[in-house]
Amino acid sequence: MKHAFFILLSTTLTVAGIVSSVAGSDRPPNIVLIVSDDQGYNDLGVLSGHILTPHVDRIAREGVRLTNFYVAWPACTPSRGALLTGRYPQRNGIYDMIRNEAPDYGHRYSPAEYAVTWERIGGMDTREILLPRLLRQSGYYSGIFGKWDLGMQRRYLPLARGWDEFYGFVNTGIDYYTHERYGVPSMYRNNQPTIEDRGTYCTDLFRREALRFLEQNKERPFFLYLPFNAPHNASSLDPEIRAAAQAPDPWRQKYPDPYAQEGLVEGVRYGQAARLPNPALRKTHYLGSITAMDAAIGDVLDRLDEYRLADNTIVIFFSDNGGSGPADNRPLRGGKSQVFEGGIRVCCLVRYPPRIPAGTVNDQFLTTLEMLPTLLNLAGVEPPGDVVLDGFDMLPVLSGDQPSPRQSMFWKRQDREAARVGCWKWVNNAGEKFLFDLSQDIGEKQNLIESMPDKAAELEQHFRQWQQEMEAAEPRGPFRDY
Repeated sequence: MKHAFFILLSTTLTVAGIVSSVAGSDRPPNIVLIVSDDQGYNDLGVLSGHILTPHVDRIAREGVRLTNFYVAWPACTPSRGALLTGRYPQRNGIYDMIRNEAPDYGHRYSPAEYAVTWERIGGMDTREILLPRLLRQSGYYSGIFGKWDLGMQRRYLPLARGWDEFYGFVNTGIDYYTHERYGVPSMYRNNQPTIEDRGTYCTDLFRREALRFLEQNKERPFFLYLPFNAPHNASSLDPEIRAAAQAPDPWRQKYPDPYAQEGLVEGVRYGQAARLPNPALRKTHYLGSITAMDAAIGDVLDRLDEYRLADNTIVIFFSDNGGSGPADNRPLRGGKSQVFEGGIRVCCLVRYPPRIPAGTVNDQFLTTLEMLPTLLNLAGVEPPGDVVLDGFDMLPVLSGDQPSPRQSMFWKRQDREAARVGCWKWVNNAGEKFLFDLSQDIGEKQNLIESMPDKAAELEQHFRQWQQEMEAAEPRGPFRDY
């Protein structure tokens, strides 16, 4: 039987001769891509009812909500690299985190020490072609405002990868107010470090830059990439801050029950006694940061309306991976960093009035690997013939015109591995193996590994074939030995 991955890849490589989907218009559609950080699968008002996200919910009402949508890795850096290249992390070379571990133990780097750490010198292979560079072929002007996380050296920064503007932080997390990562200033404007806005809540800064970008570029096709850090935990060495996201009081007070129970508790951090946020304090910061982000998204949507751009703009929203800490991933098992569903299945919303019916729910099997081919298709850009993509144009699926051609997806994070083929899911969680039928068990509660060993072996074989394909691909750094 021909391996499902190769069937999908064959489908992918037929995406050629792409033309603009905007009939009768010389201007291709604008693109607004919004990514939250570590948001739980269930943490949207449209799903939970208790969390306040009216503006993100609006995207669902006016577009499609995808319930069977996956990211390519269960944590930050590789998930973003796969999104922007349309290629598996194991193919594009970013298949683990670019971060320093010493702050986990309370260490604060000196500037000289930090300059030669992995977090400072690692980055995505410069041979990889990212989405904005391809969009330039159709005249797009691109801006990124928020979390970058694909390298800090100038050759790795957004302006070297196809963006025209960048304002945000370069690594995997910051303090929302000081904009430092464990004491190290991390905010950049274009290619230069900046502390110009120190002390201002970073969600407000990313909103400010996004609105300015829209005002200045409303007369030409644009790609606005808005990767918030909310609701990721703050990257601060202060134990009272580090264990939670950060949100201003007015946003936390919108959740009066947990707000009334906030406080600090005695605990241990860095091997010493410390005061830590209690669960209620962590919860209000988490929820408040999401609602603050939602308000910023609402301003972006309103500005599209004001400029009469909404009908010719595709708006996409999802989390970079599953949630952690106070996040609610129900009904999924697990969360961030795991290859159970709670780490890799995320809620995705897409609004594009010309093609996507409003208020629809789509259960088709889709992933972030589909984003780049889809957006290139809309832009009228043909992908490079010498680049292997791992996804396809999913717009016919989002519009309800076709079923998804995706039959398989694979994940590997160190000693955690997973394969989904059809409705079946195989997991190797550091040596403990599982088999699930997702059509009956989305929560991965019933392990069928003992009762269906042949099916488990079949899926594991699919995974090993995919692994061989990745190892045979043209090698990319920074992790690959070549």
